[in-house]
Amino acid sequence: MEITTKMKIILCGYHWTGCDALRQLLNANHEVFVYTHEAPNFIPSLSSYCEKTQTSYSLENISRSKLPFKPDVIASIYYRHMIKKPVIDACERRIFNLHPSLLPRYRGCSSLTWAMINGEAQAGFSYHFVDEGCDTGNIIIQQAIDIEDFDSQATLYQRVGFMAMSRFSEVLELVLSGTTGRVQVGTPSYYRRGCPHDGKIDMTWPTDMIERFIRAMDYPPYPSATLNGRPVRSLSEFREQMFEQVSREAA
Repeated sequence: MEITTKMKIILCGYHWTGCDALRQLLNANHEVFVYTHEAPNFIPSLSSYCEKTQTSYSLENISRSKLPFKPDVIASIYYRHMIKKPVIDACERRIFNLHPSLLPRYRGCSSLTWAMINGEAQAGFSYHFVDEGCDTGNIIIQQAIDIEDFDSQATLYQRVGFMAMSRFSEVLELVLSGTTGRVQVGTPSYYRRGCPHDGKIDMTWPTDMIERFIRAMDYPPYPSATLNGRPVRSLSEFREQMFEQVSREAA
């Protein structure tokens, strides 16, 4: 189904993927209202893009009482707040979210980071319906991507993001056509918001996990992995610091 009718769409978004979702919706001539967040200078600002495109937006948390219109659909693209049941009901549950994992694994936060740390061979994304749970709604589409040995968190995030946004309009069409998706299958896992292992290298980890952890924490300008309070940006830096530590202890 190709959407030819102008729809009323609410976009809950953040980061460059939120900006790209708005670009696609405006290019398709939909009526859009945006809920977003203040962004630091190193993250593309969706609110600034709204101002450039003369799109109405709010920095308040989305709520049913403040919806600007009855939406045909709500799209959540890296929105950082849980969307509550009254809002879900307001669009007759035609509300979907982009999550950067192959659900039901890696629900919650820092999905790509944890996938790298845990040594997964693949990551990916899931577009799923939003329900009252955390990333528990029916799957609309999923797609996997290999985690390469050279990937940092930054490169993996960009690769997954570009792949996911290339299918955004397809997902919107599926939702508006009435698809109900499919139930998530498999053993779920969940990670809460916060820096994995507080960003600190554990000396009891095997070397391959330390190397993955260093790469997984590489997402400038966020802090690098640390060892005894000092930044570690590569396995060679880790080995240098270990050599210095052993030399001091032996002196």
